Amino acid sequence: MESLSNLPVWLIILIVILALFDSVMKLIALWRAARNNHLVWFICLAIFNTIGILPIVYLILNKEKAFPKAD
Repeated sequence: MESLSNLPVWLIILIVILALFDSVMKLIALWRAARNNHLVWFICLAIFNTIGILPIVYLILNKEKAFPKAD
């Protein structure tokens, strides 16, 4: 196995950026699932590591309207 010091700098930066992105998306999705009482989504989001894909899907499917429609 290659040690971390043999990896190119751009690859290390990319991995750090992707890890931060995944963490932020997961935290937002977990918070929203907990507030909406979506237990199944919360458990799936907590267990499965999908590089941000599952949290993004949840956030898109369960987005709230920013402005309610005027009657």
